[in-house]
Amino acid sequence: MPNQFTILDVRDRIQEARSVTVLTGAGISADSGVPTFRGPEGLWKNFRPEELASPDAFARDPKLVWEWYNWRRELLATKQPNPAHDALVQLEKQIPNFRIITQNVDGLHASAGTQRLTEIHGNIWKVRCTQCHNITSNQEVPLPFPPTCTVCDGLLRPHIVWFGESLAPEDLEQSYAALQGCEVLLIIGTSGVVYPAASFAPVAKDHGAFVVELNLETTSNSSVVDVSFQGRAKELVPLLLKD
Repeated sequence: MPNQFTILDVRDRIQEARSVTVLTGAGISADSGVPTFRGPEGLWKNFRPEELASPDAFARDPKLVWEWYNWRRELLATKQPNPAHDALVQLEKQIPNFRIITQNVDGLHASAGTQRLTEIHGNIWKVRCTQCHNITSNQEVPLPFPPTCTVCDGLLRPHIVWFGESLAPEDLEQSYAALQGCEVLLIIGTSGVVYPAASFAPVAKDHGAFVVELNLETTSNSSVVDVSFQGRAKELVPLLLKD
């Protein structure tokens, strides 16, 4: 069924809203040249991410895991926010109740200037102590091994939600509060098939939100949302701003 709304209709609806929530995924970062680390271009030394991004892998060989994350950090250090990130910063300034929920760990939303941000999978530019659990920002590239906590001298790990780990309860609480309270939900650059993100569109719709999908191609969410547009995030998202 063709869209009943144009991108300009969506822009007008957003501009009238007092509460907007945004879910972003790998598609918005791809427009900054960030590779999909779970795809072929993200392969490192023939390891699949599932073999490295886990508590078991870190317990078995923390040096190997940190080598992988240093490689990723060195690559991401060369990337900059794109027009889609910048447009969302402008929307945040215009809308009283605004929140971005991102599945990305690259830190590009924060670099662009987003303030109301929930990084449900963590942030590659943060480290967490395995002993005292203190979380700090760290931009050092490469990070010498072993990285140690300045508080207790414990071994640091990336502040990332690994395979087999649960999302932080406070991040989930913050996300669902934003989804249940928004008038508009924008889903940008993600198929939204992995839980809990797979539940976000239905939750927002059940609470009366107008749900918009912006993605390179249709997804399993396309039949659930109110309107779906196909295209690059860096081209579509700026169209949501006032002229």
